[in-house]
Amino acid sequence: MSGKKIVVVGGVAGGASAAACARRLSEAAEIVVLERGPHVSFANCGLPYFVGGEIPDRDDLLVQTPASLRARHNLDVRPHHTVVRIDRDAREVEVHDTAQDRTYREHYDALILATGAAPLIPPIPGIRRDGHFTVRSVPDVEAILSWIDARNARQAVVVGGGYIGLEMAEQLHRRGLQVAIAEALPQVMAPLDAEMAAWLHRELKSNGVALHLGSAVAAFENPREDETAKASVVVLNNGTRLPADVVILGLGVRPESQLARDAGLDLGERGGIRVDETLRTSDPHIWAVGDAIEVKDGVTGQNSLIPLAGPANRQGRIAAENIFGSSENYSKTWGTAIIRLLGLSAACTGANERMLRKLGRPVEAVYLHPYSHADYYPGAHRMAMKLLFDPASARLLGAQVVGKEGVDKRIDVLATALKAGFTAHDLADLELAYAPPFGSAKDPVNLAGMVAQHVLQGEVKNAQWYEIATLDSARAVVLDVREDSERTQGAIPHSLHIPLGQIRARMGELPRDREIIVHCQTGQRSYFACRILAQNGFSVRNLSGSYRTWEVATGE
Repeated sequence: MSGKKIVVVGGVAGGASAAACARRLSEAAEIVVLERGPHVSFANCGLPYFVGGEIPDRDDLLVQTPASLRARHNLDVRPHHTVVRIDRDAREVEVHDTAQDRTYREHYDALILATGAAPLIPPIPGIRRDGHFTVRSVPDVEAILSWIDARNARQAVVVGGGYIGLEMAEQLHRRGLQVAIAEALPQVMAPLDAEMAAWLHRELKSNGVALHLGSAVAAFENPREDETAKASVVVLNNGTRLPADVVILGLGVRPESQLARDAGLDLGERGGIRVDETLRTSDPHIWAVGDAIEVKDGVTGQNSLIPLAGPANRQGRIAAENIFGSSENYSKTWGTAIIRLLGLSAACTGANERMLRKLGRPVEAVYLHPYSHADYYPGAHRMAMKLLFDPASARLLGAQVVGKEGVDKRIDVLATALKAGFTAHDLADLELAYAPPFGSAKDPVNLAGMVAQHVLQGEVKNAQWYEIATLDSARAVVLDVREDSERTQGAIPHSLHIPLGQIRARMGELPRDREIIVHCQTGQRSYFACRILAQNGFSVRNLSGSYRTWEVATGE
């Protein structure tokens, strides 16, 4: 398509990468980028950190400007230009130039839709008022900072506990505001399973962030006489009133697919633009990329909306290559993501257990709490890891990691293994870099594979943290094999206590007519105890993740 005209609707990750790739493929093509906002290529993932001051200069958020894109890639970039209609028969888009308040038509040979996703603003009474903000663009965060400074804001309410909500809560806390989070679900960060999100709940509370879970917003009201709120009072469905000087709406996003819908393009069941593996829409001259499209989930195979910058960048490149005659496929998205929250990082890849069980997929879960690097080297911190795999094939299905450090390294290895179709056995056999400041001779990823192998090979049977609450004492007993000093810090109610070193000598104290659920602090010593007891005729299971997982999951 050398010498033809390509029009890109939208910039940022998908649109800007598509335009830049198109230019690398053809110096002769005419490439026009139409962006309705003032900035065509900016780091929207960095917006919360500008609010908190970690990114001090607004210009640091601007990845490219229209001038730099023209100089480097010879692109015709037009900010403040909104595409209002697609005429598929004429192969033209109708464009409104908001700066000059004029409308014109632009021809295309190939059209790329990178319209993104818009923040959800549900019809809650009072939601549209001064002091309420969404976070999508540079002007959004500039407005937030202007409001905070002008009103001397001291108390913030973040509505929604997803990525943007949590990042904004962290950064407002960093600015010294008193922060509350209202989340309709019983946990923050929905891609995590509840017991892994519980680590984030603990971190938020320990830093003085008020957490209102299972609490949908019923209304935004003016303050009463006894309340001080410079934006509104956030009223929850349980009657709780949260006065706010500033409100951040982080209720999720929806694909910006109305332009495609109006043009008669096929949409998916979730409202995103439907594309094939080449990212072509139902119109042979139109491609779509980024947050506006539906993609195949790499584990479940379902159509999904996964608004992440990494996939959008890759999609932009692939769409451009296919416009110029390649046959590159973008087949699946794995949902790999990470967030920093105060002193913790949390990351995930693949499916979570909740989704897999909802779909009726066979799944086994193991937990472990390895150190981020060799424990004898200063500064090591324990991580919480959850590995999901198919109990028949051992194939990986998902992983979640939470900790102070080392989380990014492990989730990236696990994401690579997941995409490659690895099994838990493959994880145990990976050769990974080791030196005491960076890891252990048995890296946490290796250990996750080994723990899964114990289950797969029948060396030990797993018990899960949620089973403890419903144990029938006539059929089962919980055995704690930690040391006395550990047990004084907390224990599972009604559990027996025999330290690991005394197991062989005190077997006579254990019932042979009941199942024994064994735990230690993190799972390793209880595994050793299970091996000893199983070989002496006892019916045993190892509490996966042991006391550390049970404690945070149950809030004890």
